[in-house]
Amino acid sequence: MKLDHLLKDHGSLQLYMVTLPPRSLRLPGMPVQSSLAPTVGKGTPRPGGDITGHLTFPLLSVTLLVSFGSSMLYGYNLAVVNSPAVYIKTFYNATWSQRYGHGLEPGPLTLLYSLTVSIFALGGLVGSLLVGMLVDRYGRNGALSRSALLVLLAGGFMGFSRELESPEMVIIGRCITGLHSGICLSVVPLYLGEIAPKNLRGFLGLMPSIFICLGVFFAQVLGLPELLGEDRFWPLFLSLVIVPASLQLLLLHCFPESPRYLLIERNDICGATKALHRFLGTPDVQDVIEEMKEEQRSLSSVEMVSVGQLLRDRSVRWQTLSVVVVNAGMQLSGIDAIWFYTNTIFENAGIPVSEIPYTTVGTGAIEVIAGLIGCFTIEKLGRRPLIITGFCAMGICSAGITVSLLLQTTLPWMRYISVACVVGIIGGFCMGPAGVPFLMTAELFMQSHRPAAYIVGGSLNWLCNFTVGFIFPFLQMSAGAFCYLVFCGICLLVAIYIYLIVPETKNKTFVEISHIFATRRSFFSIPTHLIGMMKLDGYGALESSSLEGSGSSLP
Repeated sequence: MKLDHLLKDHGSLQLYMVTLPPRSLRLPGMPVQSSLAPTVGKGTPRPGGDITGHLTFPLLSVTLLVSFGSSMLYGYNLAVVNSPAVYIKTFYNATWSQRYGHGLEPGPLTLLYSLTVSIFALGGLVGSLLVGMLVDRYGRNGALSRSALLVLLAGGFMGFSRELESPEMVIIGRCITGLHSGICLSVVPLYLGEIAPKNLRGFLGLMPSIFICLGVFFAQVLGLPELLGEDRFWPLFLSLVIVPASLQLLLLHCFPESPRYLLIERNDICGATKALHRFLGTPDVQDVIEEMKEEQRSLSSVEMVSVGQLLRDRSVRWQTLSVVVVNAGMQLSGIDAIWFYTNTIFENAGIPVSEIPYTTVGTGAIEVIAGLIGCFTIEKLGRRPLIITGFCAMGICSAGITVSLLLQTTLPWMRYISVACVVGIIGGFCMGPAGVPFLMTAELFMQSHRPAAYIVGGSLNWLCNFTVGFIFPFLQMSAGAFCYLVFCGICLLVAIYIYLIVPETKNKTFVEISHIFATRRSFFSIPTHLIGMMKLDGYGALESSSLEGSGSSLP
């Protein structure tokens, strides 16, 4: 039976809940922020512990600043090498000819350009492994400020590469920008999740994903021939990343460090209080301080597991496998091939060269719209519908590209089907698979396993990003139109896996999610909506009973 109220039991309150507020998203290097009220004694919520707040100017400002100065650069660097690809290859070939007296063959030239594209992901892989160390040593705000210096260095390498006739500087600059993105993709949501009130964490936490889409869109617009899409402008085009990074470097120090970092990891109660006053816009923050102190006290009894221990822990093997499948599927879905090589795909589809930049800009607008739809519907529809629908749409559209490319010689109008399929892949990805894997990585694990899970998911994410960016040109040359069937198969297999194995995590506690995986053998026969709740020291847990007269039960 579903109960949404508190029941009096021997003078103490026992909490029964079927639908619980979402737990906060956690990244490596930080303990869990409880979504339940802190407790005093067994099962007794502390009065006033359920903290909510409103969107203050400092909160909105710092969210926009770090999203613009860090997250947007990831999207920009994904797409910036697309429109000037011909000019970069020409520069590589001319430089090689000047050095060695002969130009590069098509194969080695493609290899060098593929390295330029994919080295960004390799840098991101290294950056993701450094996140834990950086946030512990410098804090969240400090790590973001220092990482902006990497962008200034990378912009200098890429901006002066043609003047110094050095293709190596372009490759090094791309690697450094990847290092920056690998750091910021984890630190930005970590920082925003810790400074936001409970009722705003979802909205502020998904804001960076919107700016990633905007970064791709800005790169496509600036790549138009009327703007920076000419041969003489491509070094400036690549180095333009220094503008958002400089703005963040100048202004981020005006905002406080994460109050949870200050109190829980640095035991700076005074600093945490001042930061809360600034972000929440209210002088009464004692409830939040007490909540964080309770969390700090709970850390002494929790032992964090390493990556090796996570991979060997049989009790979480299905959660670990799910993180591996979802994060790998996110990158192996073919979206990186679409972003990196959009112009080439459209050229093969028969779109006139003069129209390709404008077609690409149109796809960028679709990305932004789809990202907004996903951002504002994920808490209403849930994680599973968005990610399953997204992967299915991507798989179907990948097969559609193959069919349209094979038939366009006899049916000229099939080129428009090809463009529509590219739009469908981008739209499907941005609505679900673009952001949900990061949320699911946070929600599938308890506090002790989450940092290691993020290292596994983040590293695999960047490794697959590198792999796709590097091998796609060769896959396209060898398999032709059939190369998109590989992505089709991967997308549909991931969608099937999620449908059969991964439960809905919306409005569920970590304890509840953990118990769902513990009873995974019942997933194939019993829908998850038949799972009941029982009391367990004031927290939600699963019970093996039917709901509302159903005869089904969990073993």
